[in-house]
Amino acid sequence: MSTRGGMLITLDGPGGVGKSTAIAATQRALTADGRTVHTATQPSAAPFGQAVRAVAQSMRGRALALAVAADRLHQLETEVRPALAAGRTVLLDRYLPSTLVLQRADGVPVEDLLAMNAGVDVPDLSVILFARADTVLRRLAHRGTRHRFETDPANAQREIDLYREAIPHLERLGYRILTVDATDLTPKEVAGTIVSALSSLPATVVNPTTPTR
Repeated sequence: MSTRGGMLITLDGPGGVGKSTAIAATQRALTADGRTVHTATQPSAAPFGQAVRAVAQSMRGRALALAVAADRLHQLETEVRPALAAGRTVLLDRYLPSTLVLQRADGVPVEDLLAMNAGVDVPDLSVILFARADTVLRRLAHRGTRHRFETDPANAQREIDLYREAIPHLERLGYRILTVDATDLTPKEVAGTIVSALSSLPATVVNPTTPTR
């Protein structure tokens, strides 16, 4: 276990659900509340993380899952934990919930994914954004697809279903899950929901994630 001073908030959800705008709005709300906020994304902005992002269009299965996990562990050590130790609130775009969806969609069993990610920190709050599949598809059409997971319209509902299936696994690891239906919410309203949920959370100890048996 490692003691820290800040809070780790992760945001996950299907492509096109509005994570980026929600994170930007949440950063503004937390800053206005007097917090020092550090934003980050997975894969990370480090050279290895950018390499993972580049090969994710062609690499699949266990190889990609291992690369994503390695980048996550490195980012925790070099970026996230130092920011938390400095008392910052870290907003992280994608974390273990996305792995349990995207890499599972690539055919890697949940048990293997949890084993690959053994030792990753449990966030203070894990936010999973949802929206109706038709809303996600409309937003993707407006934004443009950016990843192979977003090219098949059927994947929108599949991702939504896999995120719901991932929640019990995460809760067994000690994750505090906040689900937000962003179908009819503005980014500011999503941010307000997140900030409200944070008010009752302590920021003291990280328990490393361990795989279920």
